[in-house]
Amino acid sequence: MELTDEIRISAPRDVVYRALNDPEVLKDCIPGCEELTQNSPTELEAKVVLKIGPVKARFSGEVTLDTTNAPDRFSLTGEGKGGAAGFAKGGAEVTLTEDGDETVLTYTAKVDVGGKIAQLGSRLIAGTAKKLSGKFFTSFGEIVSEQSVS
Repeated sequence: MELTDEIRISAPRDVVYRALNDPEVLKDCIPGCEELTQNSPTELEAKVVLKIGPVKARFSGEVTLDTTNAPDRFSLTGEGKGGAAGFAKGGAEVTLTEDGDETVLTYTAKVDVGGKIAQLGSRLIAGTAKKLSGKFFTSFGEIVSEQSVS
């Protein structure tokens, strides 16, 4: 499954990039995030509770960032395990483009799921993934815009 979107954030690119690397900001934005630990500048560990249709599961996962081309673009890969519910793994390419006083964040994410959640059907999983990414980026945009004004 692939997700692509673009959002406009009322903050300069360097502020947006710093926020994308701030575990406290990310924890506040990730739906269902119970814990987010930064193990190194490029490695994060998370515990997230998600409900996908009738299946509710606690996922533990790790995310690795590739910041080689930052702050213009960077990528991330990760995998989460939800016990009997299954697993999710994937990655995303993120581009940050300055546009006056704002930043345009564009992303393309690819996700594979397996186990019980994969049996729910691709339409339900895709709909849930779009809803969760929408919640994340709406919260992220609001928090970063507020920080930029402060």
